[in-house]
Amino acid sequence: MLTAKHLTIKSFLLLAAVLMLLVACTPNTQAGAGETAVVRSITVIGKGEATGLPNQAQVQIGVEVFAKTVSQATDENETKLQAIMTALNTLGIAAEDIQTSNYGLWAEPRYTDQGPQGIAGYHVSNQVSVTIRDIDKVSDVLAAVTDAGANSIAGVSFSVDDPAALEAEAREKAVADARARAEILARLSGVELGEVIAISEVVGQPGPMVGYGGGPAMATEAAAGGPNISSGQLSHLVQLQVTFGIK
Repeated sequence: MLTAKHLTIKSFLLLAAVLMLLVACTPNTQAGAGETAVVRSITVIGKGEATGLPNQAQVQIGVEVFAKTVSQATDENETKLQAIMTALNTLGIAAEDIQTSNYGLWAEPRYTDQGPQGIAGYHVSNQVSVTIRDIDKVSDVLAAVTDAGANSIAGVSFSVDDPAALEAEAREKAVADARARAEILARLSGVELGEVIAISEVVGQPGPMVGYGGGPAMATEAAAGGPNISSGQLSHLVQLQVTFGIK
């Protein structure tokens, strides 16, 4: 004789079997959607390069002195630096284009046969980073600060104050290059190129590069009587990864 408990268990097992049967007979619509979502495509890297003449320069200018006492070293350094600032101001370099980039003070030990014996004197070094917004004045600036007492000049570099135009030209060329590459691959594969599906700029690429060489700027600066400085030209490179659909 079946009890109420036995009937409940039997009903539960029957219901579970029916549910399993229904699941097995239900079509897999998710898999079908996945199959139809597959998009055929071609992915390429397009490169674009734009060149132009720089219109400004940056240079590190400094003065280092040595004296027996700290006060003598700092006073002499300050006097020479003020002379350098005056020379820069005379050539039209604005105060906001002059920034201290390094300042140092250190002692120089006195060495004897028995080793270090006290202090021989003190070094004071003061270096400023100068932006020269008139490219034709680079040679004159370097000559003037040298005459004013600068004994450290380094890091001369050239740039453009607004690189947006070069960047835009390089990107335009990169897009055209990507399409040309993709069309070649499509033709070789016997397919027709479709619309752009995705596009991204390749990171970690080199920034603007300076190409050095002779030219009008070099001849002008040499004629001015200062150091012979060549500004060359700037080259901006852009790389884009572009994915095109296939028709």
